[in-house]
Amino acid sequence: MRTHYCGQVGETLAGQTVCVCGWVHRRRDHGGVIFIDLRDREGLLQVVFDPENPEVFAQAERLRSEFVVRIEGRVRLRPPGTENPALSTGKVELLARSLSLINRSETPPFSLDDDTVGEETRLKYRYLDLRRPPMQKNLRLRHDVIRRIRAYMDAQGFVEVETPILTRATPEGARDYLVPSRTHPGRFFALPQSPQLFKQLLMVGGLDRYYQIARCFRDEDLRADRQPEFTQLDVETSFLSMDEIMALIEPLVVGLFRDVLDVDLGKLPRLSYAEAMRRYGSDKPDLRNPLELVEIKDLVADSEFKVFAGPARDPGARVAALRVPGGRERLSRGAIDGHTEFVKQFGAKGLAYLVVNDKSRGREGLQSPIVKNLSDAALAGILERTAAENGDVIFFGADKFKIVCDALGALRLRLGQDLGLLQSAWKALWVVDWPMFEWDEQQRRWLALHHPFTAPKVLDAKALENDPGSALSQGYDLVLNGVEIGGGSVRIHQAELQSTVFGLLGIGEDEAREKFGFLLEALRYGAPPHGGIALGLDRLVMLMAGAGSIREVIAFPKTQTAHDPLTGAPGTVDPQQLRELSIRSTVATPTSSAKPLHPDKA
Repeated sequence: MRTHYCGQVGETLAGQTVCVCGWVHRRRDHGGVIFIDLRDREGLLQVVFDPENPEVFAQAERLRSEFVVRIEGRVRLRPPGTENPALSTGKVELLARSLSLINRSETPPFSLDDDTVGEETRLKYRYLDLRRPPMQKNLRLRHDVIRRIRAYMDAQGFVEVETPILTRATPEGARDYLVPSRTHPGRFFALPQSPQLFKQLLMVGGLDRYYQIARCFRDEDLRADRQPEFTQLDVETSFLSMDEIMALIEPLVVGLFRDVLDVDLGKLPRLSYAEAMRRYGSDKPDLRNPLELVEIKDLVADSEFKVFAGPARDPGARVAALRVPGGRERLSRGAIDGHTEFVKQFGAKGLAYLVVNDKSRGREGLQSPIVKNLSDAALAGILERTAAENGDVIFFGADKFKIVCDALGALRLRLGQDLGLLQSAWKALWVVDWPMFEWDEQQRRWLALHHPFTAPKVLDAKALENDPGSALSQGYDLVLNGVEIGGGSVRIHQAELQSTVFGLLGIGEDEAREKFGFLLEALRYGAPPHGGIALGLDRLVMLMAGAGSIREVIAFPKTQTAHDPLTGAPGTVDPQQLRELSIRSTVATPTSSAKPLHPDKA
């Protein structure tokens, strides 16, 4: 039906006859000459209808936005002064000779040029939203990234293998989506949170190098970088160390940015988990931000100021400072009060601060309600350790270790954005040397910081049992601009060690056999040492596209309430279907012929 896409028509085709198809983007009547901008996935092309061709001209007068048409005409250069440099086709136009109306369109619910349309409306009419150039660009970027990933993995000797979507529920940190079985009443499949167990079995099966563009499902509270169903690059290898796996994946990520965005990420630095928390208050630090946390616990331990002294004497607490260069002129008292309310969201009771007016005058040159509560030695030590200069503002956090890290870590990010402190467009790093476990005070038990299949650095079951709190794992996260885009580890390949880890996590033998028996059994049959990583494709493409949400790089996403405005999912089902599945609903639902309720109105 066509010889060229609209966006491919350029100067080299001047004088030639071409056929194009697409949607009427806009129509303009300029005193007897009609112009339309015709749109397809490759771009816009200006088409001219001259009254000297009355039949075609009359047809053009009836065109409206989003009509689907086929046009044949002659390509000609635009008259001098009328070129449009914003378009790849801006130096030419198509003089129409024939016009075929393929399909009409009702008036769209929103203009495709309107950037203020609400997300609910955009998702309800996603098939129209997808016609917008930004969405087309994002999805083609996603395609380009996945295409390059497959080429790289193939060149490295990886085999793409699909793993099951219907599997069994396993405790992996989030709620499973459950699928009832008709043939096994009272039993349920679970949609996979990741292919973790199956890719380990593939290594036991001797595949050696596996990858998959995998669909994963998690029933968890959503946010801008989460969806109930998401896509990841899933990778597993045998006989490679942690360093070798990281060295295998780093060129892939660096190459994607170089080839797709012409960005050089350089050699990615490595930061230990402990250092990341100490300096940035986060296990996914944004290295574009120069602000850092400084520990001052020892400087205030002997203070009579209980707000600092109490946490300073508590082994499970922290006292830290965050210096903001030039903050005196850039942070009003109202802004400081706003930051105080902000950190309370993270459990902080308040936000102490210190303004450095003239440090040469000692305490007389400092401005803060807390100055009178600290000794001269403590104040001098704080100024020296934070490298404070005149005009700086120093914020303080004193509380349980996690609260201080969460509060000051979030404040650091907020100040970096608000004050324009980011020093580059892209910064990536590896976070390594993760603790194997973290202690949960409420549940009074150990939790896996990565997942229960991560190998410790010391492969000794007895040593692990004797001191789980100090054990480090062979885990690693890949972080870009403060966003975790990947995580992986070397796995436990010995059944005895895996059983020990399960025991430390409170997973008894019966539960382990019930939920992971097939994995534990497989490990007894000559399992090779193995490890891997998963990269979040949605998050990666979101960052590369400069989008604010992964919904902008997914063709048909859900809202933050896990609702699909386009299809009305989740919806009700016929009671007969529930009976066939041996399910009785305790929630009153409309009949199958009723219109599904929007979750916000249910």
